[in-house]
Amino acid sequence: MTTDRNFDDLAHRFKRNVYDRLKGQIRLAVLKRDLGESIPGFGGLGDTPEVVGERSRAELQVLDAGGGQGQLAVELARLGHNVDLCDISANMLELARDLFASQSQRGNFIHDSIQNHCQRHPAGYDVVLCHAVLEWVAQPQALLEALLLALKPGGYLSLTFYNVNGIVMKNLLRANFSKIINGDYRGYRGSLTPTWPRHIDEVRGWLARFELAPICHSGIRCFHDYILEPEHRLVNPQQQLDLELKLSREEPFRSLGRYIHLLVRKI
Repeated sequence: MTTDRNFDDLAHRFKRNVYDRLKGQIRLAVLKRDLGESIPGFGGLGDTPEVVGERSRAELQVLDAGGGQGQLAVELARLGHNVDLCDISANMLELARDLFASQSQRGNFIHDSIQNHCQRHPAGYDVVLCHAVLEWVAQPQALLEALLLALKPGGYLSLTFYNVNGIVMKNLLRANFSKIINGDYRGYRGSLTPTWPRHIDEVRGWLARFELAPICHSGIRCFHDYILEPEHRLVNPQQQLDLELKLSREEPFRSLGRYIHLLVRKI
C-alpha cells in the first residue's frame, strides 16, 4: 500500500541541504513577500524584532500543516499569532521545537497526520499553510479537502508544491532524456526528490472544486537550481535573491520554478 512520506530519516539532511542554504533563503523570501503583502496581520514578516514589537498585534489562528522544522512558523509566532505546527515526523518536530526555543517563541507542536488533525478542528484556523507536502502524499485531493475543512470562511490557504516543469527542465539540462520520455521523475532511494511532482493545471483543477478566490501565484527558485556548476550557485547571493523575487511572478520564469506557490481565500 502506498503511504505518505515520513521524514524522520531525512530531517537533518533537509536542514543541511535545503534550509541552511541559499535555496532555503530564496524559498522563505518569496513566501514572506507573498504572505506579507496579502494577509492582514502578516505585514511584519521579515521585519526586525524591534519593529514588530512596536506594531499592534492582531492574533490569528495559524496551522502550519506538515510544517517540518518551522522556519516560517516561528516568524508568524514572532508576529504574535497562535501557531500550531503539525507533522508526522517526530524528528522534524524536535528541530522545530529547538528553533522556537532558540528564538524565545511559543508554538503548539502536534505529532499527527495533517488529515487527522484537520478532521478534529473543522473551521478552526484563519490561515492554513501547507508547504512542500502535496508532492509527498498518496491522496492529494483528500489532503486538500482536509486543509479546507480546517479553514474558517474568509480564511487563507497557502499552498506550495514541487513543480513537474522544474524537474523536467532539470533532467533536460542533465541530458536525462529517458526520464522525460518515460515520465519517470522518481529520485533514488533516500533522495530528497519528491515522489509525485505536481502540474499547476492539475492542482488548479483540484482547487476549482471548492469556492476559493485566487490571491497570489508565484514560482519559487525559478533559476537558482538550474545553475549547473555548484560553485556558481554561491556567486552574488543577494543579486540572486533579488532576481528570484523579481522573476517569481513573471512568465515564463514563474512556470519553471522548482516549486509553485498558490495563495487562495475561502469564500
